[in-house]
Amino acid sequence: MYTLAKETAYTHEIKRSKFITHIIPFERFKERLEELQSLHSKARHFVTASRYYNIYDQIVESFSDDGEPKGTAGKPSLHVLQGHDLINVAAVTIRYFGGIKLGTGGLVRAYGDALNFALENAEIVAYVKEERVSFDVDYEDMRVVEYKLEKFGIHKVRKEFDARVHFVIEAPKELLLALSSSLDRVAHIPHRQEDTKSE
Repeated sequence: MYTLAKETAYTHEIKRSKFITHIIPFERFKERLEELQSLHSKARHFVTASRYYNIYDQIVESFSDDGEPKGTAGKPSLHVLQGHDLINVAAVTIRYFGGIKLGTGGLVRAYGDALNFALENAEIVAYVKEERVSFDVDYEDMRVVEYKLEKFGIHKVRKEFDARVHFVIEAPKELLLALSSSLDRVAHIPHRQEDTKSE
């Protein structure tokens, strides 16, 4: 299976209709959809499709035609994600209507092509299951932890400040084990807390 390294976008035009496709890491899907709807307030349709793992290791899929004829937009977009074996990914295709009707077959091809073209320009990487762990450290040790996180290339990090510094990090299991060994004098990092498929 594969996933997306970072968001990408592509604009496809057919018969004066403009299809702007954004492919988005699933954890940012809802946030980006709202941003795109605000940015493209004059667009006619916001067609979506997504695939992600839930906490039970099940693939959850969804799609929306957003006003296009049933089965002509969201489902073809989902079929493209399935065909590329993508997971934890969402697609949003924004359509500006150009005044010429494409017909049901034309719409299916247009939405499928728009997403396929976007994927040609996307940075696709092998999917690696990540786990989430949390731990606390004293304030004087915070910079040591931050240095180690940077050294191991762990960038999904959240910090909360209370009596101590609370870290929540996400990374593949192998990296978490290496980090745990490296920080054994300043922090106790549990070997496994929970995976990240719920988001």
